[in-house]
Amino acid sequence: MSLAILALDSGGQPKGWMTPETAVCQYARGHVVWSLGQVILTFRGGIQRKSGERSVIEVASIIACEGEHKHSTWSPVSALPGRDNRLLFSRDRHLCAYCGDQFAEGELTRDHIVPRSQGGRDTWENCVTACRRCNLDKAGRTPEQAGLRLLYVPYRPVKSEKLILANRHILADQMEYLQALARNAKTLMRAA
Repeated sequence: MSLAILALDSGGQPKGWMTPETAVCQYARGHVVWSLGQVILTFRGGIQRKSGERSVIEVASIIACEGEHKHSTWSPVSALPGRDNRLLFSRDRHLCAYCGDQFAEGELTRDHIVPRSQGGRDTWENCVTACRRCNLDKAGRTPEQAGLRLLYVPYRPVKSEKLILANRHILADQMEYLQALARNAKTLMRAA
């Protein structure tokens, strides 16, 4: 995904990433309720016959739209990590959960802490990033059974963190907005 617009609902909750073209359509249809961040693109249209003015739509990096966003790339945070290993590897910062070394994406695998053969589920809390060597050494065993130590605790990302993990080209104002949401969500979870 290259340049993307952060799409929010009218209450400011993240809905997904939009292409600039989809964002322009939202502006043109009058669905953009408010926007934040810098103007990152300017689209120029035709010239109006009556006024002689050229239509211009300036697209901000963060837009809040009314209604459902049918064109967003959002999927619920509860989606299993098996659907996209890249999100899992990003969450774990490309670090093997057993040896602690950092690897390129092609050298990593998804490991189930409690193996599926032993009833483990394909959830964020049961999956970690592992290098191929460690995953082969662990095989179909738990870390304890294999004599391995888990170096970090896996977690389910909050919605805003998942959006951060899903886009490699996040603009500074988009990142600030998503990080603030993540901090607030974690504070609320601790208080509950």
